[in-house]
Amino acid sequence: QVQLVESGGGLVQPGGSLRLSCAASGSIFSISNMGWYRQAPGKQRELVASITSGGLTNYADSVQGRVTISRDNAKNTVYLQLNAVKPEDTAVYYCNAIEYGRGRVSWGQGTQVTVSS
Repeated sequence: QVQLVESGGGLVQPGGSLRLSCAASGSIFSISNMGWYRQAPGKQRELVASITSGGLTNYADSVQGRVTISRDNAKNTVYLQLNAVKPEDTAVYYCNAIEYGRGRVSWGQGTQVTVSS
């Protein structure tokens, strides 16, 4: 099993930047893809970005150009760099990981990002 812990959330002004971190532990050798999702109040959880074990990335259209996902396999950590943030970026951001084999999915507890002046 994989355990995920997000950090780095907080209050940021519109136009500002924030970097979220997600540290994985447990069966880290089994992790293939990792990703970041977010969920705003009253809305469904949506994909923000994902990254494969080989470093291939995918981004939601809504954040394309403002967000960068990266991973450091040696540190078992995935990052989400948020730039030029907007109020609509306000949400709880969740990290997830997919394991090889049966494709088991693990989720972190989430970290709150609030974009406000």
